[in-house]
Amino acid sequence: MHRFPDHLLKGHANFMAGRYVREKDRYRELAASGQNPTTMIIACCDSRAAPEMIFDAEPGELFVLRNVANLVPTYQPDGGQHGTSAGIEFAVKALGISNMVVMGHGRCGGIKAALDPDSSPLDSGDFIGKWMSMLGGLPEQVGQNDLMTAGERQTALERISIRNSIRNLRTFPYVAELEAAGKLAVHGAWFDISTGELWIMDGDSGDFVRPDF
Repeated sequence: MHRFPDHLLKGHANFMAGRYVREKDRYRELAASGQNPTTMIIACCDSRAAPEMIFDAEPGELFVLRNVANLVPTYQPDGGQHGTSAGIEFAVKALGISNMVVMGHGRCGGIKAALDPDSSPLDSGDFIGKWMSMLGGLPEQVGQNDLMTAGERQTALERISIRNSIRNLRTFPYVAELEAAGKLAVHGAWFDISTGELWIMDGDSGDFVRPDF
């Protein structure tokens, strides 16, 4: 039998000796009263782009849903098992969150595979390929622009994908209704791993800009 990874055990020991000691009361309050976050982050599984670290969040502050390439499907109540849609439903209907953020990031492996599926070691017939097909013809449209470098095409699709996910998010009737009523705000963001910069999507133009603090 394999031993539980040592680096995880050491990490937990450091957590117990450090952050848990400092925030013990908060953790106990969360355990007793439940979570009450106001913001949901839909982010990528990539180990380099953890929302809790990027936003320096406290325990219980963010409701985070992570999947490959931070994609959001359209609303499909067809009886299938839809993990991302279930998370969205829980955040909106059970937690009553007031902000939803779709956050992509630079150098995303899922987006890279979508742009160049032939070079990917992943099997397009199983899960990743079918999941990334949610982007439809967008990878082909971006990939055909030979005036852009490979890096520029990837960044472009990462950001276009965020806009596409937000469009899909608005097909959920309760999301659209709450947003129209001013009770829910939907945002887009893109994180640059190499510089640590966060780019915010302008709700009117769709452009990504660095915020002024």
